[in-house]
Amino acid sequence: MERLQKVMAEAGVASRRASEKLIAAGHVAVNGKIVTQQGVKVTKADQVTVDGVPIKHEPLKYYLLNKPRGVISSAHDEKGRRTVVDILKEDGIEERIYPVGRLDYDTTGILLLTNDGDLANKLMHPKFEVQKTYVAKVKGVITNAEMKQLRLGVMVDGRKTKEARVKLLEVADNHQSSRVRLTIHEGRYHQVKRMLKAVNHPVMKLHRETYDSLNLAGLPSGGQWRELRPNEVKKLKKLV
Repeated sequence: MERLQKVMAEAGVASRRASEKLIAAGHVAVNGKIVTQQGVKVTKADQVTVDGVPIKHEPLKYYLLNKPRGVISSAHDEKGRRTVVDILKEDGIEERIYPVGRLDYDTTGILLLTNDGDLANKLMHPKFEVQKTYVAKVKGVITNAEMKQLRLGVMVDGRKTKEARVKLLEVADNHQSSRVRLTIHEGRYHQVKRMLKAVNHPVMKLHRETYDSLNLAGLPSGGQWRELRPNEVKKLKKLV
C-alpha cells in the first residue's frame, strides 16, 4: 500500500505537497468516497479520482526549459497568465507536468518540469541542497567586502544564509550597475534577490544558469526546451 498523495504524485497529478492540498480541499475520492484526511493508504486495486476524473499512470517524463521573462512558474494561474507548462503544451506535450520549484515572473533561466512527483519532491527538499547558479545584474558596484559577506552568509528573515560562491563578472561603464555570479545550495523564497538586497545591491535582472549538473547548452533563447537524457535523469536521482 502507498500513501494517497504519493500515488497522486507518481501519476503526474501534482507534487506531493500540492496533492495534499487537493486532498484537504475535498477534490480527491477513493472508490467513490471523498477523502480529506492525510495519510490514507491505497492499493493498485483502488480507484482514485480527482474532481471525478480517474488518475492514470503516465510514462515518467523530464523536461528542461529556458524560462523566459513574464511567464509564471506554475501549472495553472488563476489570473490567466501564461505559465511554463503552457509553453510545453503549446508544443504538443500532453503529460500532466509541473515545474520543480519556481523562478520569479521576471526571472529567466533553467527550470525542470516533470510528472515524476517523487523526484520533484526530493529535489525541492532543503536537506538535499541542490546547487544552483545565478547571474544577477545589480544596482551599483558590488565590492570585495560585500562579496565576502555573501560567501559567509547574510541575514534573511532573521536567519543566516548558507555559504555561497560569488564572483564579480562585469562593471558597467557608468558604474551604475554590475553583474555577479552567485552559486547557492538553498531554495528559500526570493533568496538570491534578498541576499543581494541585504548587501545593498537590489537586483535589476536575474538569470539562473545551472541546476546541479544541468545547464542551458543548446537552449540559447527563452522559451526553448528539451527532454532530459537518461543519464541526466539518473544523475538527478542519484543526487537525492
